[in-house]
Amino acid sequence: MFIERHQRDAFEAHAAQPEVGMERIASVYAEAFLGAAGKDGPIDARIEEFDSLVADVLDRFPALESVLGSGLVAHDQKVGMIDRLLGAQASLHLLRFLKVVSRHGRLDSLRAIHGEVHRGYERMHGRVRVRVTTATAVDDAMAERIAQSLRGILKGAPLVERIVDPDVLGGVVVRVGDTIYDASVANQLENLRQQIIDRSAHEIQSRRDRFRYPG
Repeated sequence: MFIERHQRDAFEAHAAQPEVGMERIASVYAEAFLGAAGKDGPIDARIEEFDSLVADVLDRFPALESVLGSGLVAHDQKVGMIDRLLGAQASLHLLRFLKVVSRHGRLDSLRAIHGEVHRGYERMHGRVRVRVTTATAVDDAMAERIAQSLRGILKGAPLVERIVDPDVLGGVVVRVGDTIYDASVANQLENLRQQIIDRSAHEIQSRRDRFRYPG
């Protein structure tokens, strides 16, 4: 009983923090989820359970997700639905968390919280999610070079997400959270920038050559 009360209080303490903007809501609840998860068995298992909630419940039953997120449905009604639908399968950790989120009227943010839980877990293990946008597609070898170069800039192991945007100027733009690194001002990426520019020029020239008729 003491453990259950302690974990509930931990959820409440995090959830009751003053809001500093909508963009912080999900991260606050994710921090509460991860903090309590560590006291309730392996964190991996709790995250997998959250994954299952999103994939097997929210994705499959969008009407249920709408009801849970609705401000027109009372908290007590939502708690009743959570107990009826998930009580037999879900852990006490997840059930308590969902009820706290419901009490604060944030069940409409479950997907955002889920994403922040994964990002928080990655940070715990020294991994940093990085979005790399280039004018042309980057292959695996180039992505690995980018990751190696970013190790000198970031405090952690970069997890590179590749985005193609033909309108990108300067060859490559790297985004880490709210911070954007333009290769034109990041010395560590200068060589990669030139390689990507050269590659883009080569691909453009190759496309032009394909459409040339013999003289």
